[in-house]
Amino acid sequence: MKRHLILLGIYYRSALFAEMEYRTNFISSLVYSVLWTFWIAGGVSIFYYHRPSLGGWTFDEILIVMGLFVAFNGIMDAVLRPNILRLTEHIQKGTLDFILVKPANSQFLATITAVSVFKAIDVFIGIGLIVYGLNRIGHVPSVSELFLFSLMIPSGLMIIYSMWLFLASLAFWFVKIENFTELFYTFYETGRFPVTVYRGWIRALLTFVVPVAFLTTFPAATLMGRLSPWYAIGSLGMALILFAAASRFWRYAIRFYSSASS
Repeated sequence: MKRHLILLGIYYRSALFAEMEYRTNFISSLVYSVLWTFWIAGGVSIFYYHRPSLGGWTFDEILIVMGLFVAFNGIMDAVLRPNILRLTEHIQKGTLDFILVKPANSQFLATITAVSVFKAIDVFIGIGLIVYGLNRIGHVPSVSELFLFSLMIPSGLMIIYSMWLFLASLAFWFVKIENFTELFYTFYETGRFPVTVYRGWIRALLTFVVPVAFLTTFPAATLMGRLSPWYAIGSLGMALILFAAASRFWRYAIRFYSSASS
């Protein structure tokens, strides 16, 4: 584990140095991220013109949900999307050999070592939005709430990574998987609203099939003391199950890889 963390630090540091050569990109990324966040908040605020709450959440409370939505979106754009695009290219060209022959876990090297550093700006904007939302509602999380929240965030990261790993593994059979990733983003867009806004099978879908609720709604509710601790345990359990299943699917999918030399 320590060895892989050191390798990850080397990859990310190299990516940072490479992107710092184009500092104008940082400014443009910052401006885009800020405007995009205001666009999201403005779109959600429209629903509050004629009602004080939506799905049991006020606008100030929903800012915390949007903060988590923006932060996780930043992680996807900074790490997961670049890796899945690079992996698809390696498979199409038959050059995945350069990753498979390295003395490290192939899943690790193929799925999280590439990074678009400036895209991570969204993570910090999301955190700022969470803090702002808590300040607006006048709530200071207790130690127990922060502890449960600290459990749900790593679980959420594991859940979203596992889902992207499933998508990445499909590249061994499909020439292009952009349609699958866009479909996932379509579901993820629902995460800017609390899952309680939706009804019936849609809520069940966003909770258990495409568990967007575990990324935005449940952590936000935990931070405000509105959720049972069992949800944090359930989130961790779901994350571990999804990660194990995704890793097994990756090992199965890689058997179908044909290199340029084979």
